[in-house]
This record gives sequence, C-alpha cells and structure tokens, in this order.
Amino acid sequence: MINDVEKVFFSEDEIAKCVKELGGKITEDYAGKIPAAIDFMVASSYGTGTSTSGNVRILKDLDHSIEGKHVIVVEDIIDSGVTLNYLLKNLSDRNPESLKLCTLLSKPERRKVEVSVDYIGKIVPDYFLVGYGLDYAEKYRNLPFIGILKSSVYE
Repeated sequence: MINDVEKVFFSEDEIAKCVKELGGKITEDYAGKIPAAIDFMVASSYGTGTSTSGNVRILKDLDHSIEGKHVIVVEDIIDSGVTLNYLLKNLSDRNPESLKLCTLLSKPERRKVEVSVDYIGKIVPDYFLVGYGLDYAEKYRNLPFIGILKSSVYE
C-alpha cells in the first residue's frame, strides 16, 4: 500500500502538533463549560468513489441525546461540504445548546456547499489524501501519516 502513495504530505509529528494546537484552542474556548463526553456518528456521501454522490446516508446515529448540550463535531477532512451540511442541519434540529465544527483538514476549493468551520487544523490543496484515518475504498486508513495517493490508483 505504501507504494501507492506519491509522497508524504503531513508527517506523524506534524499531525500530532496540529491536533495538540486544535485541542488547546477548544480547551480554552470551553473552559468550565462542559464535561467531556464522546459519541459517534457515521455519515457518508461518497461510498467507494472519489467524489460525492450528493446522497448523504447516516450509517450510525448517536447513542445519546444532544438536547441542551454543547456539541463539537470533529471531522477528519471537509471536502465538498455536502455531508457536513446535512449532518449539521440534522444535529441542529436536535436542539443542542451550541453546535461547532472542528476539522483536521479542509479543502475549501472543493466546496459544493458552504459550511461554517470553527476550528481548522490545516487548509489543504486539492490532493487525494489518505492515511491517518483517511481512506480510498476503505484502504490506507492505517498509514501513520497523511499522504498523496497516486492518481493511477483511483483513475
């Protein structure tokens, strides 16, 4: 799999530094406001393709109510904005006290739908990125860095 990566875009150390900075900003903004709790939701508009289908599917919903709570949606990458726009509207309808969005990576030039992002780790150009949780067709998530996938893999 490593041979499918054109080059390392963010090293493991660079990612760790970025995550620490994001965590510091969030900790400062929410000091004394919230006890931390974590819940998971899985939504997708991509399937196994490289571009959004436009149809958002919730594959796993939250286990707990968010009504009256401060909620921070944490995302790995925001690309088209289609999935996040749908998700934020869905969550907003559940009456949280506040709703903010945090992403490690943002590709604003790929936006089809604008979303307001409160915390951004890095703004990245339009490369197909994999690793550190980012995948292509459910592969490459386990790479310890974020790399640019060779176009010959997905074209």
